[in-house]
Amino acid sequence: MKGIYSALLVSFDKEGNINEKGLRQIVRHNIDVNKVDGLYVGGSTGENFMLSTDEKKRIFEVVKDEVKDQIKLIAQVGSVNLKEAVELAKFATDLGYDALSAVTPFYYKFDFKEIKHYYETIINSVDNKMIIYSIPFLTGVNMNLDQFAELFENDKIIGVKFTAADFYLLERMRKRFPEKLIYAGFDEMMLSATVLGVDGAIGSTFNVNGIRARQIFELAQEGKIAEALEIQHVTNDLITDILENGLYQTIKAILEEQGIDAGFCRQPMKESTPEMRANAKAMYEKYFQNQDSMLNV
Repeated sequence: MKGIYSALLVSFDKEGNINEKGLRQIVRHNIDVNKVDGLYVGGSTGENFMLSTDEKKRIFEVVKDEVKDQIKLIAQVGSVNLKEAVELAKFATDLGYDALSAVTPFYYKFDFKEIKHYYETIINSVDNKMIIYSIPFLTGVNMNLDQFAELFENDKIIGVKFTAADFYLLERMRKRFPEKLIYAGFDEMMLSATVLGVDGAIGSTFNVNGIRARQIFELAQEGKIAEALEIQHVTNDLITDILENGLYQTIKAILEEQGIDAGFCRQPMKESTPEMRANAKAMYEKYFQNQDSMLNV
């Protein structure tokens, strides 16, 4: 379960329906071009929290059908609706997903006892493994080391997707739980997280930038920090350009430049403008047009 995982984008048509053909193309691009170790399906990048339960299930089905057993699959099933989370956990497990993940319950100010009950209810309902999805800047949920320790007492909770900038907590977690999986969740901080000993990374930009992500990860593991830093610099230039232009719209537009039917974003996300698409084309030409150059940055 270690390595580089793309947080999978989902293609939608202009009316907001799932574009299954485009979704399969994105999956294939991640496998065949980005050479990722796995896909994280149903996360923020997949616009998950704007989808119905049936739509989430269909995405899980299409991705599994396309991937078969070529790479690892993690299904993000978390929801403020605990019944839905359990239903999705059972569905993804029956499909053969390698592990589940669940975002910490958000919006309401849940206490830790409630959060622990949420995770244990989900994972104890299935014969599968759970990866906590900790993303405090979006959920408002900040758990401390002892709270993670309580969750990790359940052997079925095998790790965490750590999308936070608290690298002191990350270092403490790595030292205290050497047997648990820790995935870096911030693409722009991947080098720093790898130096601290994460087992892999899960990222939105890996849908287009997976080759560089692997270079950073592997070079850092080999102790070649200066070389990894140069690639992180290029990666962060790209990320800065993407964020200034519109995150998901831009990644989809870059994929379109590569012949992938990445489609539209789900409303209320805005549709990309001609200017945004022109900027994305320029990014493609700058960062990706010559794939060979990515191997010699």
